[in-house]
Amino acid sequence: MARFKLTIEYEGTRYRGWQAQKGQRTVQGEFFSVFDKIFEGKNIEFYGAGRTDSGVHALAQVAHLGVDVNIPLQTLQYRINDLLPPDIHVLSVEKALPHFHARYDAVARSYVYLISKRRTAFEKQHCWWIKDPLDVEAMKQAASLFAGMHDFASFTDPLPDKESTRVEVRFAEVYNQPESIAVHITGSHFLWKMVRRMVGVLVEVGRGNFSEQSVEGFLTEKSQQPAPFTAPSSGLFLHRIYYPGDKILQGETVLPRLLNFR
Repeated sequence: MARFKLTIEYEGTRYRGWQAQKGQRTVQGEFFSVFDKIFEGKNIEFYGAGRTDSGVHALAQVAHLGVDVNIPLQTLQYRINDLLPPDIHVLSVEKALPHFHARYDAVARSYVYLISKRRTAFEKQHCWWIKDPLDVEAMKQAASLFAGMHDFASFTDPLPDKESTRVEVRFAEVYNQPESIAVHITGSHFLWKMVRRMVGVLVEVGRGNFSEQSVEGFLTEKSQQPAPFTAPSSGLFLHRIYYPGDKILQGETVLPRLLNFR
């Protein structure tokens, strides 16, 4: 069975997240429909590096495809893209090692969340417009508290099978742009709703409703306080998946690709 690494971008507004679900339109489900046409009758293995939530976008999701086929990489990319809907696009197809796994081989994931400072006619599906003035410096200080290994139980809903809520965050940074605020978070992995809830708490810090001490408290003792402030999915982008040997991107150099992707 040949194995391929696919790098994928998608606009997630129309989809109930990445993972295939019966009776729901999902990104992974769209790929399965395409593969049924290209590889009719063949066994398919297709897994993504992360399960983005409903409405979340991706600039560079990674998935691996296993299928018994001999086809040039560019031909395979073209055939897949020809059948995909226009809001999903395969950026590249590479040969992968036989045991490469998009999820389990990943060492870090990166997300960027966009907050708009103004009402926008075009980008409602790609940002969270906040009317209130935000103290960005306070948000930056609070974001730095997320770095390191912490228990993020306050930043997710109850998880099945007693899954650990401890996550290592490499960095969480806030960048002030002329018309927007970007929150860039990179970590080993992320729990369900975790990034959106982190952003929601940072916004409340910016509004003056939470303090740095509040954030520290959420990381030391489980609390339901962050739940009502979960940021909407529209502003969240899966930025990149990292594998052994990849350079972790940090700083404002990340933002031009995101802010100008359209």
